[in-house]
Amino acid sequence: MSSSADLTITPAQAALPARRPVQVFVLLACAAVVLLLLNIAVGSVQYSLAEIIAVLQAPPDASTAGTIIWNIRIPRAIAAVFGGAYLAASGLLLQIYFRNPIVGPYILGISSGATLMVSFVMLTTVSAGLTMFSPYLNTLAAFVGAYTVMLIVLAVANRVGGGATLLIVGLMVGYLCGAVTAILTALAEKEKIKGFVLWQLGSFSGFKWDEIVLLLVGGGCIITLLYILSKPLNAFLLGEEYAASLGVNIRRFRLLILLCSCALAGMITSMAGPVAFIGMAVPHMARLSFGTSDNRILIPGACLMGAVVTSLCDLIARSVMAPVELPLSAITAFFGAPIVISLLLKRRVKL
Repeated sequence: MSSSADLTITPAQAALPARRPVQVFVLLACAAVVLLLLNIAVGSVQYSLAEIIAVLQAPPDASTAGTIIWNIRIPRAIAAVFGGAYLAASGLLLQIYFRNPIVGPYILGISSGATLMVSFVMLTTVSAGLTMFSPYLNTLAAFVGAYTVMLIVLAVANRVGGGATLLIVGLMVGYLCGAVTAILTALAEKEKIKGFVLWQLGSFSGFKWDEIVLLLVGGGCIITLLYILSKPLNAFLLGEEYAASLGVNIRRFRLLILLCSCALAGMITSMAGPVAFIGMAVPHMARLSFGTSDNRILIPGACLMGAVVTSLCDLIARSVMAPVELPLSAITAFFGAPIVISLLLKRRVKL
């Protein structure tokens, strides 16, 4: 895959003002709020806005409406917002790192590592002696897999100087994890395979409030750090030599970019399973919407755009053929694949 300067900009271009940033931010924020409310209201059991407001104003109770809204729909709706935001930010970081608009957070094998560890839990008897961690065993296993691959990638990144080499290493690690997962699937019992396949399709259902707190605190700290690093990220986008001339430690900064990107993607994958195309397509959508490559605008803009797109995809997955829920990754692919294809055709990126 070519890592040519598809995203490289000149200092003069970096200084250009963004196109209507305030209006775009307001529009995206309004869309995110509307979709959040729709995800709470729409489902197999319909609730009016007045009923939802009444439930929200009262303390959580054991009534049917209270249980459904407080314990099922609100955590899922919030998880979709955070999940989309973090995947978009992760993809944006990797696109800055490789200076290529068609890479995403799972290109480095993070998703494959999480899938491998979850396959050990769901397809084998390894979980029999780990009942103390239930019902979060799948999440913990995915955390271990995602961050193990992340550590491997970071170790390689500390030794190699080229982004193309790191990209190939990530792909190879992903293929190895996929091969082991395929062997486990072939040897597993049929009833176990179904649950594992459903997890692989990605979903924000089943989120608990403590997981929401983890997303808010852990991911929020990383996003805040990224915004603080907006200017060094802009310098890095202009080229490593230019960034080094401004005093940026290139080796440490490259590791920091990968660490933050892998942490955000691994966090979402461990809890929601693999969610395709959000990290690859949304950063490009944000660049088109804001008309800038300034990361001071793109980081919050991509997060908002990711929240909107993911919430919309989750709403479609739940409602278009209700009560049957469609695979989330299938819906995100319908949004992301045409964008990536159009990007390839427009920029003539060589693979």
